[in-house]
Amino acid sequence: MEALDWVVIGVFFLALIGIIVWVVKQKQNDSADYFLGGRDATWIAIGASIFASNIGSEHLIGLAGAGASSGMAMAHWEIQGWMILILGWVFVPFYTRSMVYTMPEFLERRYNPQSRTILSVISLVSYVLTKVAVTVYAGGLVFQQVFGIKELWGIDFFWIAAIGLVLLTALYTIFGGMKSVLYTSVLQTPILLLGSLIILVLGFKELGGWDEMMRACGAVTVNDYGDTMTNLIRSNDDANFPWLGALIGSAIIGFWYWCTDQFIVQRVLSGKNETEARRGTIFGAYLKLLPVFLFLIPGMIAFALHQKYIGAGGEGFLPMLANGNANADAAFPTLVAKLLPAGVKGLVVCGILAALMSSLASLFNSSAMLFTIDFYKRFRPETPEKKLVGIGQIATVVIVILGILWIPIMRSVGDVLYTYLQDVQSVLAPGIAAAFLLGICWKRTSAQGGMWGLISGMVIGLTRLGAKVYYSNASEVADSTFKYLFYDMNWLFFCGWMFLFCIIVVIVVSLATEAPTTEKIQGLVFGTATKEQKAATRASWNYWDIIHTIIILAITGAFYWYFW
Repeated sequence: MEALDWVVIGVFFLALIGIIVWVVKQKQNDSADYFLGGRDATWIAIGASIFASNIGSEHLIGLAGAGASSGMAMAHWEIQGWMILILGWVFVPFYTRSMVYTMPEFLERRYNPQSRTILSVISLVSYVLTKVAVTVYAGGLVFQQVFGIKELWGIDFFWIAAIGLVLLTALYTIFGGMKSVLYTSVLQTPILLLGSLIILVLGFKELGGWDEMMRACGAVTVNDYGDTMTNLIRSNDDANFPWLGALIGSAIIGFWYWCTDQFIVQRVLSGKNETEARRGTIFGAYLKLLPVFLFLIPGMIAFALHQKYIGAGGEGFLPMLANGNANADAAFPTLVAKLLPAGVKGLVVCGILAALMSSLASLFNSSAMLFTIDFYKRFRPETPEKKLVGIGQIATVVIVILGILWIPIMRSVGDVLYTYLQDVQSVLAPGIAAAFLLGICWKRTSAQGGMWGLISGMVIGLTRLGAKVYYSNASEVADSTFKYLFYDMNWLFFCGWMFLFCIIVVIVVSLATEAPTTEKIQGLVFGTATKEQKAATRASWNYWDIIHTIIILAITGAFYWYFW
């Protein structure tokens, strides 16, 4: 890092501070102002926030690392971002009509209070144990690699970077609420895009272009069935990414994440109206087409450069692990450290900071909202609005502390960080996805059906995670049906079968219990909207919204065709 880099970083922080000061000066007298930005966000702010919130450690470390180790396989999860369109076209009308703050609150409206509690607990625990902890861990790791500092003042620089990132983000989230998350994203998103684009261009320049990357990666097989790193669709016998499992699993996880997860949906709930909310999702879907090129392909470039340097008699491009293998997770920070000139490196570091801070800020705000609205306000409904804002701020502080305390455990799993995250998400998604999907698509879905769909998903998911911990550490274990189902079965196929089971549970229990009344589900299920609600939804879109939707789907289809 040279002086010019620090100047660029300094300018970025001054701009960030300016936005935060402006936001803090805005009066936030009630919980709607604090948690949803007053529900007056425009499509630009919503789309930018969806994208910036999504791009975090799993992309800087996980996606780039996956590109360097396995090639195109993880692109399924990124290209499934087209499901943001389902959020905009299908779910936005129901969420807007309900005027809810949180996804658990929506489930209470559709089902019962017990469903709200179950989803709140699942969401809060998973945020602290996965998203918050993983983002903070990876943030410390990235900056340790980029700055090349092992210790500072006798302290491991990892901890300085990780805790500094948390505290900085927490400050503006606590005082600025949702508005700070939305409007800092408007600054952070273009910087992130520009920085990552520079990495892509300079990486191709160093390597020799697209064809050279495809040649180097296409020469490396990833299984015994002839598939290479450039193949997106791989043999169904592939141990890690069988094509059918990848399509099904990524679709289920994508549906849960983009359409039902508080972390994402909260940005849409802050929209000024149905039109702005939907167009925000369309803009977000456009942006979500980019991470494959901004993170995964740079990972493949880093791998190809590593092969090129070794072939030329050098020591390789990527740092080496103790076991003699290249450190794939270091792909993105290594590209930053080795390829970028002064000034540009500072800009890219700002982009990395933007990604991590935006993701963390969204997590802190969403988690605080879940606690404040779904727990505190439920039991103390008479609490003044200003006090709810204060409770939200305290909740953010607690979540920050819990995230920091979990870092040592996350650090101990280091090399399996991304696997850990995906494992949790693959068993978290099916039950929630089943409850939401049938909840809005089938009028007969009862309160008991939705609740037991959530419960069955939670029980199966915890069983799967417990089995993985047990069998991974057991020395000798006999084969059994239980072991095959909950440990040996490919995680993508398990996700698909689990989703089907939860769907069956919801249907069977619903048919065996009392159907919901018309008044209960008015406007919350297909076929129950009033004429006025239907007219409002129809008036909220025009042919340009349809054209942009078709363009996004066409690009997605072209991507699958090219990398088939």
